[in-house]
Amino acid sequence: MTKTTIVRYIDAPIETVFSCISDIRNFSQAIPHIKNVEFLTEQKVGTGTRFIETREMNGGEASTEIEVREYSENDHFRAVADSHGTIWDTIFTVETVKREEGNHTKLVMVMEARAYRLIPKILNPLMKGMVRKAVCADMDAVKQYCEAQSH
Repeated sequence: MTKTTIVRYIDAPIETVFSCISDIRNFSQAIPHIKNVEFLTEQKVGTGTRFIETREMNGGEASTEIEVREYSENDHFRAVADSHGTIWDTIFTVETVKREEGNHTKLVMVMEARAYRLIPKILNPLMKGMVRKAVCADMDAVKQYCEAQSH
């Protein structure tokens, strides 16, 4: 298992940040590499929502089915995907924090990759740096999007 934790302080209200990360329609606006979202459920937000996200990756496209497993508005949500022999379990949490320059939203993303096939068990630890770089870019894009929305 590999675990990646990313923290960003965002100069935007908690509601703006949570709406961006927990609603794939907003998240896909913030992340330029997401090219398409296809809903598999009638609901679009909250526990039980399922969708297929298609992203540009390494010069091609990759599609992943994702399910929202937990959702507590303006607190946290958890999304899980089973892709290529690995369970990708991601929890996003938000909280308002005081900083010198004013109130900010602290966004914490913790992603655990649990491989259940041999090849991913070998490759996932080797790819951790690449995955971290991609996830950091996503969180930077969320920060930029949310700050632009609130100013």
